[in-house]
Amino acid sequence: MTEARRLGRFGVWRSASLVTPELAAGIERLGFGALWLGSSPPGDLIQAEELLDATTTLTLATSLVLAALGPRVLGLARDRAAGAIPYLVPPEHTRQARAVLGPGPLLAPEHKVVLDTDPDRARALGRTRVQRPYLGLVNYTSNLRRLGWSEEDLSGSGSDALIDALVAHGSPADVARQLTRHLDAGADHVCVQLITEEGADPLPGYSALAPALGLS
Repeated sequence: MTEARRLGRFGVWRSASLVTPELAAGIERLGFGALWLGSSPPGDLIQAEELLDATTTLTLATSLVLAALGPRVLGLARDRAAGAIPYLVPPEHTRQARAVLGPGPLLAPEHKVVLDTDPDRARALGRTRVQRPYLGLVNYTSNLRRLGWSEEDLSGSGSDALIDALVAHGSPADVARQLTRHLDAGADHVCVQLITEEGADPLPGYSALAPALGLS
């Protein structure tokens, strides 16, 4: 079985510090193929072992692929790794990344999600995960400039158009359509990062999203 088939079309990206065995088991029950642990889990992998003990079919991903954005690092991911997991990218980047990687390596972009049909409220919540720290980090802003975003788009808290490109929002069906654009652009797998109010349980949101993504 190829890596892409084993992971399925959709997985969950979440900071390792916010993942519990109970959450991992719930994500598995919903049909997501992988749980990506962000922010570099401890090297002893004790947490990873606990999450594996709580699940049976879920792939636990600590990244054997590169978080590549620009053409040079994408080339490195193609030549020296199993593929790439670009972070904070719209589908336009996915299309360009696939062209660099070619047909073989895994391409699994991360995309942020807010389940809220009020655009202003959804953008406000999405901005909390985009503006800080990413609009202040040169590797991310340089990548967005390469994709055609202007200084005006990148200044301050980011333009509405930029937030809409980086944070899928709306109903579960709306969000599913936006995420599927990555697959249409050449992704093998999409890492879904659900943004909720601080302290809120993300599992109800993933439960609402799973059927719209065709998961069981």
